Amino acid sequence: MSQDFSSIRDHYSAKGLLDRIRAALATLGPEHQALTPRQLGAMDQFHTRGHAATAELAELAGIEPRHRVLDLGCGIGGPARMLAESRGCRVTGVDLSEGFIEAARYLSLRTGQEQRVEFHCASALALSVPDASFDVVLLQHVAMNIADRERLYREVRRVLAPGGRFATYDVVRGEGEPHYPAPWAHDPQDSFLLDAGATRQAIEACGLRALTWRDDTPAARDWAAQLKAAAAASSRPSTPGLGVVMGPDFPVMAGNHARNLLEGRVGVWMGVFEAG
Repeated sequence: MSQDFSSIRDHYSAKGLLDRIRAALATLGPEHQALTPRQLGAMDQFHTRGHAATAELAELAGIEPRHRVLDLGCGIGGPARMLAESRGCRVTGVDLSEGFIEAARYLSLRTGQEQRVEFHCASALALSVPDASFDVVLLQHVAMNIADRERLYREVRRVLAPGGRFATYDVVRGEGEPHYPAPWAHDPQDSFLLDAGATRQAIEACGLRALTWRDDTPAARDWAAQLKAAAAASSRPSTPGLGVVMGPDFPVMAGNHARNLLEGRVGVWMGVFEAG
């Protein structure tokens, strides 16, 4: 039976997102003022450890200017813009949320990157691109919303060129049920976590060979502890943050994610796999 994504679409519906983003960015300057990807980093990197994790994953994957890169579950385009700027490559972003895609295109115009990045609304399970279209596929904090991992990873393998690399950074199951709402799901019905071993096994079963597979949980816990301390001190961010994207419930979601990491209910693993 195919997965019903309607509640996941609702979770990431992003109603009124573009208006919220415009209002938040007004604090950085007028509408016509160009922005840098770094200025948006607190708002458009929707995964654990944000900008730093994306940079590490790109380095492990060996992304070069000549590479065609696909960012699956691209959100509002933060990693795509960052990679285009820092690695000099062209990036295609795909996301299930129409609101996220609209915001990604707007922010790419604001940063002057519309010629190096492009965004499309589509499911990661059914991409309308030919086989072997990309040299690198990036997947960050997406798989936990997808029940059919075999179909997901087979689609990744299909669109990778021979010798291409799959770079993934995802949340995995730990000990005990996670606290909800979490950033990726309001309740367990839309959460499909696998443990680290099962995640790797599912990826390799689709014809992808592990080059790097490492536990990023200690670094994620340090990051979570810092967030918790900042929240306790009631420190206000100097730039727009993820609350702009996910709405007023985000502080609770972020708090639960930090708690889940610190209690060992979830972990975070980073891997790079090669297509034969």
